[in-house]
Amino acid sequence: MNSPSKPTALKLLAAAFGLLLAGTTAAETWRFAAIGDTPYSDYERRELPRMLDDIAAEHASLIVHAGDFKDSRLVCSDAVFLDRRALLDASTVPLVYVPGDNEWTDCRQLAAGHFDPVERLQKLRQLFFAEPRSLGRKTIAVEQQAGGYPEHLRWRLGPVIFVSLNVPGPNNHFGIGRAPRDEYLARNPVVIDWLRQGFAAAHRERSAGIVIVMQGNPGFKHHTAGLTHVGYRDLLETLSSEALAFPGQVLLIHGDTHWQRIDQPLRDPTTGRPISNFTRLETFGYPLMGWVKVIVDSEYPQLFRFEVHPYRRR
Repeated sequence: MNSPSKPTALKLLAAAFGLLLAGTTAAETWRFAAIGDTPYSDYERRELPRMLDDIAAEHASLIVHAGDFKDSRLVCSDAVFLDRRALLDASTVPLVYVPGDNEWTDCRQLAAGHFDPVERLQKLRQLFFAEPRSLGRKTIAVEQQAGGYPEHLRWRLGPVIFVSLNVPGPNNHFGIGRAPRDEYLARNPVVIDWLRQGFAAAHRERSAGIVIVMQGNPGFKHHTAGLTHVGYRDLLETLSSEALAFPGQVLLIHGDTHWQRIDQPLRDPTTGRPISNFTRLETFGYPLMGWVKVIVDSEYPQLFRFEVHPYRRR
């Protein structure tokens, strides 16, 4: 057999290299960052812009803030809200914020100004959710739930759908004792509906994963022991049933208890075993600043990879 000519050999080699290169670049990745429970102190207020710059330098496409942008004892004034709006809006990366208890449910405390929590929630809606877009110098479009709950958002990054929920700690603003507050009775069914809509969209679009962002820690340990906090019962039961029926991966991001962790605490109510496609990420929280990079990797079996970044002052 005659050997191929030199030009032909070069073409064959180039084609083979092209196939090899295509094979090595087939995997796609997307990056976003999770923060929460910050800033609480004057120090954190000064340092947060630098931490946001650090996140941007790591090529994150998005930042999610899982609520609590102030200490619960700081007065819930319009001035504080406007300051935090400006602070988060200065991010060079699109930033999605979720309301936390320190910004509305805890505002009834005397130290926080003895406000009406519902009135403070309305102010948050006016300042942070007036338009269907994220915060940040560069923004992304988001979908908002209709019916007076514009803080409930949905958006996409790569093969993943994101859903944000107004679920504050502690106990989802259920109230003291057995009688739930009127506000909880009105909001909780809306929360559950938005969560179900998110999973339905993920099924319909054949999404590889769904990310749920909220502030409150729903108390997985108590739920496993059969001592579920009443304010989170509907939510956890819905999460369990939807996660078990979903073929992709489920990631829940929350703050509230200031204990950064990544685990699989949600259990199958039938077998008692961890639901294998469900992961919980809790953000850093005062007095420790930091962020978690989440890498969405289309070739990684668990879809989500994590890099934990404690903040170090420059």
